[in-house]
Amino acid sequence: MKCDIRKFFASINHKILLNILAEYIPDQNTLWLLEEIVFSFNTKLGVGLPLGNLTSQLFVNVYMNKFDQFMKHKLKVKKYIRYADDFVIIDSNLEYLKNIVNLVEHFLNTRLDLELHPQKTEIRKLRQGIDFLGYVILPYHIILRTKTKKRMFRKIKENKVKLNQGLITKDSFNQSIQSYYGILKHCKGYKLKQEINSLY
Repeated sequence: MKCDIRKFFASINHKILLNILAEYIPDQNTLWLLEEIVFSFNTKLGVGLPLGNLTSQLFVNVYMNKFDQFMKHKLKVKKYIRYADDFVIIDSNLEYLKNIVNLVEHFLNTRLDLELHPQKTEIRKLRQGIDFLGYVILPYHIILRTKTKKRMFRKIKENKVKLNQGLITKDSFNQSIQSYYGILKHCKGYKLKQEINSLY
């Protein structure tokens, strides 16, 4: 089962976040500073963190630790992995997965003021692959997600045009190519690397 939380960063409740931080940080001056950072941004009153900020990435991991503890210690889910707002539960029992969705949704709603994305919650057979973090994870290998692949090649073509027009340096272009090679190291990407080489 693969799940995603709807409008994750935009939905983080400031009061809940600060209460969680206060559980771990006894120093009032530090808490005051963290309050200033948290309250400096809103998507609506008392809610939301700025996407991309380093502090936001730290805050959401502290926030979602409550969920991780619930999954591992309360529900005792054996095969669970989470990255930010995406998480996966693997189990061979279909009924168990269907039942656990309601428990997960209830915890997120009542304890963290979050909700699952209805279009991004799905139960699939392992052989169909798990779409996770830009890759599709299959039983015996990993491939790049089609959407990620298309975006990668579009960006390479755009950067090549910019390079030819003198808008970016060759070093900058090469660095972007190396970053794509890095992405392909984690999947079955030899043919894609060859395609990049032919463009490059």
